[in-house]
This record gives sequence, structure tokens and C-alpha cells, in this order.
Amino acid sequence: MKLLEGKNVIITGASRGIGTGIAQVFADHGANVAFTYSSSEAPALALEEELKNKGVTAKAYKSNAASFSESEALVAKVLEDFGGIDVLINNAGITKDNLLMRMAEEDFDKVIEINLKSVFNMTKAVQRTMLKQRNGSIINMSSVVGVKGNAGQANYAASKAGMIGFTKSIALELGSRNIRCNAIAPGFIETEMTAKLDEKVVQGWRDGIPLKRGGAPEDIANACLFFASDLSGYVTGQVLNVDGGMLT
Repeated sequence: MKLLEGKNVIITGASRGIGTGIAQVFADHGANVAFTYSSSEAPALALEEELKNKGVTAKAYKSNAASFSESEALVAKVLEDFGGIDVLINNAGITKDNLLMRMAEEDFDKVIEINLKSVFNMTKAVQRTMLKQRNGSIINMSSVVGVKGNAGQANYAASKAGMIGFTKSIALELGSRNIRCNAIAPGFIETEMTAKLDEKVVQGWRDGIPLKRGGAPEDIANACLFFASDLSGYVTGQVLNVDGGMLT
């Protein structure tokens, strides 16, 4: 059964990792996928072609979600190309880790801008369309670090915790119009980025997880599928930890 047949979805930052996994699973479930990338054009175009081969409409857009004007322009273009927006997944994000005493102001500002301000930009941009159709699902990609904090990631933790507060507030604001807003907090997810790390370090992380393994992008994609579909029709304002039991 295809849970998102004919739905139009925007995913920010989908040219790699978790974003790519979400796009692939959503296309498998019949969703038309508009997604953004910042600089990785070749992977983005390859993903666009892959999604089209699944029988759905798909298009990659070069757009900076941290820019309010670019976010508005993106949503206008997606509406023109796809005819509607049913689901927004705010997935774009970066890290610039360092201990606070060594963290540059610009590294703090950049992480907040891309990880948190982008959520405001994109949510505000799609709000009018979802209000008009009295339906929609907004999914914000937070992190277990936003729930519990982490040394050396004060900027990242602040941005992801801010996303949780934003999620709960928007759920309260838009719920009466049948617009749901939820967050997902991934734990240690194994992607091409983690594949570059020392295997001993990665295994140490795995050993500290109750399920004794890292997650896959598909694990996050399946959680997004739940929040995007009618399976979660009575769920809003929630944060789902997808972490193998890390925060248990």
C-alpha cells in the first residue's frame, strides 16, 4: 500500500544522507518530491532522475533555506511546478563543532541560521498554502543532541532544541486548521559522512546504544512516513526519538 499516493512534498537538504533516504522512501510510497540542495548539484540531479524512475514527479532546486527570500521564491516555484504542497520536511542542517571557549561567533551564527532560521523561513513560506487547503504536515528534523545536549556542540544543540520549541508552538497555532507539526530526533545515523570516521570511534558509539548498532537513513525516513501520512492523523506537537534507545 502506498501511503502518500499523489501527495506533494518539499524536503530541504536532500542531496545526501538522511534527506536522500527520505526522498527515496517517499517516492516509493507515491509522493511527488521537490527537494533542495546547496552545492552538490551532481548528486542532486542523480537523485532527481532516480526518483522519476519510480514513476513520480521529482525536481531538485538549488536554494538556501537560511534565506527568507529564497525560501519564499522556492515555495512559489514548487507551487507552480507541482500544483500544491502537502508535506514540508525541514531537514537542511550543518555542524560546526567546537568547545565553547574555541567556538567562533560566526560558527555559532551560521549553525543557528541554517539549522533553525531555515525552519522559520520554510514553515512561514508554506503556511498560507496549507491554511488555504486546511491540511498539511510539517516535519522538523531535530536531534537527540537537542534533547540532551552534547559537549562541543553548544551551537548545534541550541539550534536543534530551538526546533523542538518551534515545533510545539506551530502545532498549537495551526492545529485548528488541520495542520500538524512534529519533530524527529535522530540518534547516531550511519551515512557517507560517518563512513569517513575511524572505525574504532564508530564502534564505540555503537556499543553505547542499547540496540548495539547505528541507525540507517531509512529508519528516519520511515518515521517521517508515519508523520506525513494519515497514520499519524491525530498526532501533533510531538518529538519522536529515533535513536536505538540512546536516550532511554
